[in-house]
Amino acid sequence: MRWNRRQVVSAAALTVAGCGRAPAEAQEPKMPTKPLLTRKIPSSGEALPVVGLGTWQAFDVATGGPEWDQAGEALAAFARAGGRVVDSSPMYGRAEAAIGALAAERGLRPDLFLATKVWTRGRAAGEAQIAASHDKLRAPVIDLMQVHNLLDLEVHMPTLRAAKAAGTIRYVGVTHYDESAYDALEAAMRRHELDFIQINASVAERESEARILPLAAERGLAVLINRPFAGGDLFGRVRRLPLPGWAAEIGATSWAQVLLKYVLANPAVTCAIPGTRNPRYVLDNLGAAAGPLPDAAQRRRIVEAVAAA
Repeated sequence: MRWNRRQVVSAAALTVAGCGRAPAEAQEPKMPTKPLLTRKIPSSGEALPVVGLGTWQAFDVATGGPEWDQAGEALAAFARAGGRVVDSSPMYGRAEAAIGALAAERGLRPDLFLATKVWTRGRAAGEAQIAASHDKLRAPVIDLMQVHNLLDLEVHMPTLRAAKAAGTIRYVGVTHYDESAYDALEAAMRRHELDFIQINASVAERESEARILPLAAERGLAVLINRPFAGGDLFGRVRRLPLPGWAAEIGATSWAQVLLKYVLANPAVTCAIPGTRNPRYVLDNLGAAAGPLPDAAQRRRIVEAVAAA
């Protein structure tokens, strides 16, 4: 599915504001009482909680003011509840700087696994952008550096490998968000020594289940999932539907948790990174990392429910 600029911006605004969530999700989410499900990074064995935090649009905020305070509360709630993976990019405006400042203000840095990206052309420009990300995130060591949307991949990979060898980044990855890039992504996964890939997957965008996720498992790559709500489109479909009774079978108390659990049920997925700066939605999303995950029959039921909405 291809989106024009207006659709992308509208979906982002919907996701950030949270207005696309179903009425049942207006209830106050609770701090998870059970340990969050974790999965291991295949290349190292390090375990990460299976729900993280995306920052596109949501953390592109100016210092001070209600949006800044809300972003700080969201980040603090995320860390208090056991969340770790926070994903950003130079493409996301002020998000990297906001994460760095807010994490420092609230003493959260030791608890966070910081992932960002290089998104430019040319070796010198890439090196400069990576250095700027270290400064903005206030992180001498960045946990994961990814080549954003495969942009100038062959140029940036030697830089990332050298940085990993030097210890200034811990893991190397590549990202994309669109099925049209799957051929190039598959080629990169086979050609390069990667620790992570980041790709789209959701009830509405299931193409990666057949192609990318099996290859990631075969190659021993960790997987971050972007667009787990299809850019907010899924909330538009289910927002008027009551939460079905069978959601309790998988421990879900909201549609957001049902949709995330669908994604997390694939064992190739390491962590999904829904984006929001609303502390309530942060906790609601993290609730998907507790309790059982759907089996194959339950996943089909989720797909059918969304298709019928």
